[in-house]
Amino acid sequence: MNPIRTSIVSAIFAISIFNHAGAQISPNSSANLDAGRDVAANHGFLLDTNRTLPILFIVGDSTVHNPGHGEKGWGDVIGKNFDPAKIRVENHALGGRSSRTFITQGYWDKVLAAAKPGDFVIVQMGHNDGGPLDDTNRARGSIRGIGDEEKEIYNPIMQKKEIVHTYGWYLRKYISDARAKGMTPIICSPVPHVPKKEVKAGDVEKWDYVRDAGLVATNENTLFINLNQISISHYAGMTPAEIKAKYFTTADNTHSSPAGAELNAASVIEGLKTLDCPLKNDLLTEPGTK
Repeated sequence: MNPIRTSIVSAIFAISIFNHAGAQISPNSSANLDAGRDVAANHGFLLDTNRTLPILFIVGDSTVHNPGHGEKGWGDVIGKNFDPAKIRVENHALGGRSSRTFITQGYWDKVLAAAKPGDFVIVQMGHNDGGPLDDTNRARGSIRGIGDEEKEIYNPIMQKKEIVHTYGWYLRKYISDARAKGMTPIICSPVPHVPKKEVKAGDVEKWDYVRDAGLVATNENTLFINLNQISISHYAGMTPAEIKAKYFTTADNTHSSPAGAELNAASVIEGLKTLDCPLKNDLLTEPGTK
């Protein structure tokens, strides 16, 4: 295929993805580079008003859903742990999204539109929240912390003014919106990066977003899985090189390999089993046995 035709096909593909998914920003924007190759953005939401089973919705970034070659997110593999006769698992995480942009680009509204009382939602955000608030590349950052600080910016991607809030404010919005729909929200701390030194039992990643996710969950009396801490506990005795080779991609120290995705998914399940939550009653004794 010649280069001109390839460019045209790619543009048409990107436009079809974002029209279908209802995104509110230009398909040609560099902010969409992650989702432009993302099948999740193309599958849409099935508004099944006659369904009898509850749904577990999963919301997150590329550490939760990743279609790249040699890469996986934990949300891509966790479904096999649940009994399909009791619950449906839908992974709506999207690469490149922050706690802010999953909301402002319209994806959270789609979850809420599809939700019914008795459903569940697991939210894991933070890896993309540390960027600039108003850069011309992505404009996806949130204000650090869990307070009520806000800042008015001009968003060059959306081409309009926007009030940007803190990471904690956005997490509280997920929680309050989910509860208003009769859903049970569960907050996860973000998955760990490759550690910088050999991991010992009890080690945790000292990272604001891990701490703040837990603080918001505590303050809002919301179910919380310290996914970061649980996953790190399974690295004990391993060097950073060993951890990266087994659980991460060669591209960076953030995104998981298929083995890393399985470990993080198992860590979510491990945390879920400790909660006072009816969702754990939908787990299979042996993953994928039914």
